[in-house]
Amino acid sequence: MNFAVGLKPLLAEARSMESLEKQLICPICLEMFSKPVVILPCQHNLCRKCANDVFQASNPLWQSRGSSAVPSGGRFRCPSCRHEVVLDRHGVYGLQRNLLVENIIDIYKQESARPLHAKAEQHLMCEEHEDERINIYCLRCEAPTCSLCKVFGAHKDCEVAPLPAVYQRQKSELSDGIAMLVAGNDRIQAIITQMEEICHTIEENGRRQKQHLGLRFDALYGILEERKKELLQSIAAEQEAKLQRVRGLIRQYGDHLEASSKLVESAIQAMEEPQMAVYLQHSKELLKKITDMSKASMSSRPEPGYENMDHFSINVDYVAEMLRTIEFQTEPLGEDEGDTPGDGSEAAADEERLDSLEVPEAAEDVGPRQKPASSPHGQH
Repeated sequence: MNFAVGLKPLLAEARSMESLEKQLICPICLEMFSKPVVILPCQHNLCRKCANDVFQASNPLWQSRGSSAVPSGGRFRCPSCRHEVVLDRHGVYGLQRNLLVENIIDIYKQESARPLHAKAEQHLMCEEHEDERINIYCLRCEAPTCSLCKVFGAHKDCEVAPLPAVYQRQKSELSDGIAMLVAGNDRIQAIITQMEEICHTIEENGRRQKQHLGLRFDALYGILEERKKELLQSIAAEQEAKLQRVRGLIRQYGDHLEASSKLVESAIQAMEEPQMAVYLQHSKELLKKITDMSKASMSSRPEPGYENMDHFSINVDYVAEMLRTIEFQTEPLGEDEGDTPGDGSEAAADEERLDSLEVPEAAEDVGPRQKPASSPHGQH
């Protein structure tokens, strides 16, 4: 059905904009957030410049430790809830940006720049009955219509409902959908942060295991050099495989978050539509998109302990003729496997020589020593 358009002033517009502006005030500078906006682990937001100012105030001696460049690491407390924020090596630039808040700020500034007369509410008039306003909703045809169409026109045999009732019901459904999406976005943001920490842990564990492995091979010299290269390649391969998987998941969650944020933006714009009939013409499709987005499966995550790489620890208590068969330990050694009858003086001498080497980090992850067995460990 086609409609002719009339205009009516929009009520309470300034009040709603003022209420939105209060939610976009930075607790430090007491002005509207300036981009980039960062979100703290406690879910409060700050301008990145203000976050850096708070960090500098909490760590007045930090700059004396290095150059005048942006500081890395350190900690400060959230000005809203006093939760302690621990920074990584990137400093405040390592904090996650809150793109949703930045988008809302852009929308607010665009709406504030519009002249008031452009925000006037529009009333739709029935084209078949030019003097009748659209004031009811046909439940059968799912379309707004007028009272005369119900009495004499195309909708006389249809079930109808008051337009405001249908408007409020569908707007409530859309509001619930927005709340559900925002809550889902918060969970996804937390998952992304957790997986970024997993990436960092994998890198640190891989670096540490490479260092430990290098120390052991450096102590054994010539015959171990070729095998050293092979085992380092094994660590690097698994590290890269794990990093690729987790980074792939980060990209997947990031894409979902970006799409969800755009849908939230569209939904917010729809919520601001003052004309009920125009709103109802598009609300069903928007609700369907929100439902589909909410049902999207985002359950793929690394299993617990996925970042652990301690299985690359090695036992270097093998005799020289078995060095070329060294493999990574597949499981911790038992206490009763340490002593085997008939070890001989040669094995004891090897142990004494190994104990005399200066390897400060070797004792961190090497279990009880194992004497040579009849067959080498299986490869991991």
